[in-house]
Amino acid sequence: MSIDKKPLLRLHPGGRARTSEPAPRQGGRTRLHRPPDTKDCYIMDPDICFRPADTADSRTIAELFRHSSGGVADYIWQQVAEPGESLLDVGERRYAREETPFSYQNCILAVRQGNIVGMMHAFLMEEAADQPDPEATDPVLRPFAELEVPNSLYISSMSVFPAFRCCGVGSELLALARAEARADGINTLSLLVFEQNQGAVRLYERSGYRVADRRTVVPHDLIRYTGEILLMVAPA
Repeated sequence: MSIDKKPLLRLHPGGRARTSEPAPRQGGRTRLHRPPDTKDCYIMDPDICFRPADTADSRTIAELFRHSSGGVADYIWQQVAEPGESLLDVGERRYAREETPFSYQNCILAVRQGNIVGMMHAFLMEEAADQPDPEATDPVLRPFAELEVPNSLYISSMSVFPAFRCCGVGSELLALARAEARADGINTLSLLVFEQNQGAVRLYERSGYRVADRRTVVPHDLIRYTGEILLMVAPA
């Protein structure tokens, strides 16, 4: 998971998502309408819309990323925390950066009445660089690094606050990711999920993702899951 990858995720064009039908803009944000042939059983909350993140959103992004990572973010962030800095502070600092994969620039937010209810973070997974990747040598992170798919749009995090789950937000965020991949000529989407997180696995399967590979979780006190990490991929 090199830090040399450039921001990719954005709404096209001029803030509008490319979907299977027009998505009229309201107040600078994108309101998505589910295609009539959808098989998703959830109904989208009409007050939820989508927008690119900005730097002021970094703390909420870090909070959502921390929840979706199953403890992996805590494991990484505790290694780079400054004296007196909380893990959430570390996440906020990291996502406030620019021109790096783990940046607010690579996030799209789901918003309801001005409040963030969910987010997706994704970037282009480029070919491995010549220099050693620290994650490839860290025993806890090595399984994740081994499951990278070069040249895919890698969804590193998707998270929705509990009160807004089962409202179709996750499905819409995945649809946005697919639209982004197509717009940028990327043929494959990829993501990692803990096999024990069956709710997330079912959501991804409904969106066309299939298991392509897997690795065993290396146990650690901060990692909340055991079992296996699944690599799931889908065509754009």
